[in-house]
Amino acid sequence: MVKFRCFFAVTGSLLLLAAPAAAQSAANYPNKPIRIVVSVAAGGGVDLSARIIANHLQTLWGQPVTVENRTGGSSNIAGEAVWRSAPDGYTLLATPPNTLTANSALFSKLNYDPATFEPVAIMALGANILAVKNDSPAKTVPELIAHAKANKLSYASQGNGSTSHLTFELFKSRTGIQVTHVPYKGAAPAVNDLAGGHVDTMFCDLGTILQLHRGNRVRIIAAATAKRIGLLPEIPTIDETALPGFNSTTFFALMAPPKTPRDVREKLNKSIVAAMRTAEVQEKLKSIFVDPSDLDVDAMDKFIKSEAKLWGGVIRAAKITVEQ
Repeated sequence: MVKFRCFFAVTGSLLLLAAPAAAQSAANYPNKPIRIVVSVAAGGGVDLSARIIANHLQTLWGQPVTVENRTGGSSNIAGEAVWRSAPDGYTLLATPPNTLTANSALFSKLNYDPATFEPVAIMALGANILAVKNDSPAKTVPELIAHAKANKLSYASQGNGSTSHLTFELFKSRTGIQVTHVPYKGAAPAVNDLAGGHVDTMFCDLGTILQLHRGNRVRIIAAATAKRIGLLPEIPTIDETALPGFNSTTFFALMAPPKTPRDVREKLNKSIVAAMRTAEVQEKLKSIFVDPSDLDVDAMDKFIKSEAKLWGGVIRAAKITVEQ
């Protein structure tokens, strides 16, 4: 009996020692540099949003916050690297939606499980819009649908499995139209060919195509958003003109490795959301045509799971696959 009493006494002491350490993890965080791994190239919306957030956190906490671009493999290279990192809040993943909402359905095999990433914050939300070549007879969504049913049209995308690709496949499934997919390696060549009249239409993020619209080189006919875009209040939504409930939002997420403590993630989230409420950060986000988000970690988790269900269904219905 003495041995058992000693065992339980020692075990209980260890648990008591461990509990304060766990409780204090957020209080002591951060006490060393933080690294944000961006899954796409420098200069795009994800990268710029991550740098805006990194600068704010560095100023707030007095610890270096570095941004490292690790591209390739449809964001899977960066995704796997961060997924395998220590779950301590010092290595974070900045990524567009595909890593979290599409890659599990797109790829037959992944070396990590995107569903087990822990949510930290939505760094920014971006509007997707529907555009046509400038000489298209379609000036509204119903006119584009009718035009596609009467003619053989093509649509551009940023690449197989990209948001622009999946959004158009969702559009096709909701309208019953048949339009030929022309994938490009990135947004720039896709919108350039739309402006050149080589393809008929495409979905694209607002920031990439707005200046071409303003220069009358392409025509934006609708927004794939829940409400009209502030920069283009005259442009209706697809929801209000043709397809109730149609919504495709680009988001830039900050994620942590599996099992990263909740209190550390909540501290990061609250600091980032507070930053987004400042005029300085809002102005910087506005300059890259994205909006701030105020989702907490639970709301973010629910949002990403909902998006993964939607786009996973689109991928399976359209039988879209991508091999690395």
